[in-house]
Amino acid sequence: MSKKASTATTRAGTVVEVGAAVGAGAAVEVGAAVEADAAVKAGAVDAAGAVDAAGAAVEAGAAFGATNAVRVDSVTKIFEQWQRENAGRALFKNLLNPQKKIVTALDNVSFSIERGEFVAYAGPNGAGKSTTMKLLAGMLQPTGGSVSVLGMSPERDRIKVMGRLGVLFGNRTELWWDHPVSQSFEWKKVVWDIPNDVYRRNLEMVVELLDIGELMKTFARELSLGQRMRADLAMMLLHSPTLILLDEPTLGLDVVAKRQMIDFLKKINRDNGVTIFVTSHDMDDLEEMAERILMISNGKIAYDGDFDGLRNIAGNLTRFVVTADSGFRPELEGAALIGSGNGVFEYEVDVTKNPIKHLLRQLSDSDGVKDVEIKKAPIEQVIASLYTSWKGVRTDNS
Repeated sequence: MSKKASTATTRAGTVVEVGAAVGAGAAVEVGAAVEADAAVKAGAVDAAGAVDAAGAAVEAGAAFGATNAVRVDSVTKIFEQWQRENAGRALFKNLLNPQKKIVTALDNVSFSIERGEFVAYAGPNGAGKSTTMKLLAGMLQPTGGSVSVLGMSPERDRIKVMGRLGVLFGNRTELWWDHPVSQSFEWKKVVWDIPNDVYRRNLEMVVELLDIGELMKTFARELSLGQRMRADLAMMLLHSPTLILLDEPTLGLDVVAKRQMIDFLKKINRDNGVTIFVTSHDMDDLEEMAERILMISNGKIAYDGDFDGLRNIAGNLTRFVVTADSGFRPELEGAALIGSGNGVFEYEVDVTKNPIKHLLRQLSDSDGVKDVEIKKAPIEQVIASLYTSWKGVRTDNS
């Protein structure tokens, strides 16, 4: 290779490394350098042109990486479960002819998450939520389809991915059980090779915002559930992840601990642009945290949109709380009375079928009505009705 070409390759490699630092994938790094070198050899461009071409390729890759934090394309995940019986003739039958059950946890699932988004992920037990999280973290590999996290493959680039990814499972802990919390933090700093300035900056931030200063010298085994969750969340953030995956982070937390957790997650998403993908069965928490929700049922994405759209799918259920004079019961055509007491009556109505102005006209014509409050039905109720309908569909199709 000529001196010119050698220089071009070196400079292209430098550009590629810079591109990698801003999120370009390994394929972009290699492709840019190879194309630059090939172009010089062929005499198609000079050294400067090769560097420009490499830089353009890297910028294109970085732009793609900047668009999606997560991309899941037609992913299927199948598990095999051995079926066993331990009594009578069935025991010998299983020995001679073992039976396997095929379980499709994810069935041709596709979705993407933009960088900086706060996205909720919900569904019934066994729908495929935790499987999805493990695929994104590289803990499982898909049976079919492809997964991209921050422009990289969790399967091929797991170390690089984990360097920019944070993962927290509500029923797991990364803390050393028989050591103080501070010791676990120091262990992560050494093992993950976190620079001193980054570690100190992040430690100060999480100690202050998660209020764990008094916990730093406490053994992990002596922490309450809420304290442990806050310490685990703090530890997860020490290496400055740009994407965090949370599986049931508020599981079992009391009101105060849950509020601290939610406020902190909203703050790092808003102020630092951290992308957050969170699962939970507490729909009120998800609605408060996220602007977008993915619903999964039977291994398939059943809904992708905002919470208002989710309500519309189940019928736009709305609550009317009517305060009336003593002895007077207001009549509200098209609405179901769901509770009453001390002159207060609560009705539920689907406003897609019964417009609000029609209902208010009825109430305004009643002399005994003193006050009317209108509010949305709790999201928990909306989700419960969806789960029930999905279960019915699965039963009908089985």
